[in-house]
Amino acid sequence: MNRQTSKPSPVFAAVSRRTVLQHGLLGAMSWLLAGRPKAGVANEPTPRPPRANAVIQVWLWGGASHLDTFDPKPQAGEAFTGPLNRPIATTDRSVFIGELLPQLAGQFDKYSIIRSMTHGNNSHETASYLVQTGRNPSERVVYPTAGAVVSLFRSRGASHLGLLPPYIVLTQPQGRFDEAGFLGNRYRPFATGGDPNAPRFVVEGLVGQRTEGQLRQRRELLRQLGTLTQAAPGDATLQALARSEEEAYELLLGDASRLFDLDREPRELRDRYGRNTFGQSCLMARRLVQRGVPYVTINFGGWDTHRDHFPAMRTKLPQLDRGLATLFADLADKGLLATTIVWCCGEFGRTPRVATEPPWNGGRHHHGQVFSAIVGGGGFRGGCVVGASDARGETVRDRPVYPHDLIGSMYELLGIDPNGRLPHPQGLHVRVIPDADEEAASGGRLREIM
Repeated sequence: MNRQTSKPSPVFAAVSRRTVLQHGLLGAMSWLLAGRPKAGVANEPTPRPPRANAVIQVWLWGGASHLDTFDPKPQAGEAFTGPLNRPIATTDRSVFIGELLPQLAGQFDKYSIIRSMTHGNNSHETASYLVQTGRNPSERVVYPTAGAVVSLFRSRGASHLGLLPPYIVLTQPQGRFDEAGFLGNRYRPFATGGDPNAPRFVVEGLVGQRTEGQLRQRRELLRQLGTLTQAAPGDATLQALARSEEEAYELLLGDASRLFDLDREPRELRDRYGRNTFGQSCLMARRLVQRGVPYVTINFGGWDTHRDHFPAMRTKLPQLDRGLATLFADLADKGLLATTIVWCCGEFGRTPRVATEPPWNGGRHHHGQVFSAIVGGGGFRGGCVVGASDARGETVRDRPVYPHDLIGSMYELLGIDPNGRLPHPQGLHVRVIPDADEEAASGGRLREIM
């Protein structure tokens, strides 16, 4: 093949600080556990047997520059490259990426680059919605993100998850739009909060400040008091709450709490990922998909670099390089890459021409006309380049790829029929990806690398 081919959980859905303050940590978790619904899914057949069972989404919030990452343009001159004008060869010596990504260059056989992503929108909110849902905003329908859709379909019968939510964000939610859309609270992501690079990764609502001994003493005291069941013996609702309280303690004291303990990993591996929040989030994501969580988003912010862009890149890009390259290698070493899709991009790229005038001091602005994404694992072929931008990285030159083209391709590999229906609460006919009635531009699914 030509290498330059052109082409939340019901448990945690609504655990807010207000809920915790009103009911206490265990009380809030108990109410949610008692009311959690059974996973449901549309009944349409899938187009093919699934090759993937999980997705790790690396979300470069703010929009990373395609010229500085996966689509360098050294021939465009300093007005476009700035000081980052020495791209490096990947494992395919004909394919070059940004000079600050040497480890990713060495892992190019495990992922492919899409250099012709496009939607044409330069607003953070709308572009984020477009890239994560595959849809333009609508006054009538609020669509779910890919994470919520995967959670809907892939959590059916997922008893191996236990009490873990099927859609987890490390560490902070984006907060720019409603991730679950019309699917509702049960499919919102559980955002861990905390910092996996801290001496102790304190997960909001799960890993608290109390010691294990203190939690066990409290559970025993509650058992002795029997407050819920004694208040109204035989009351089905209170009995359910009592059971949920026990489940909440199992979350705090059982396997789930140990899952978030990164000290169980070898120190050398933690060092390879990078001792920073992003690197340790990548390691945590691997642990989560290894445990069976079907969708994990790493929300890696700080890419909205209107001013002082290049100093920021000298910090951000080495962290991205180390963490993401190690994630690909670690997944491959553990036999997980074949069934785990890794998808990395932001809501758009950044302007190819550097803004040198005051007050920007060498900044890059929003650019939705063309940008880059990388995708690998789970049935996607590595070592390929799909599409191309023009000589300055300003527009798509060849093979446009729209957000729903990429998302629909991932759905296929996950065994989710892109032409199937989503369960709308008012009974509206909503396909998994846009249909002809929505007049969505399309370049076609990524058959070149599937």
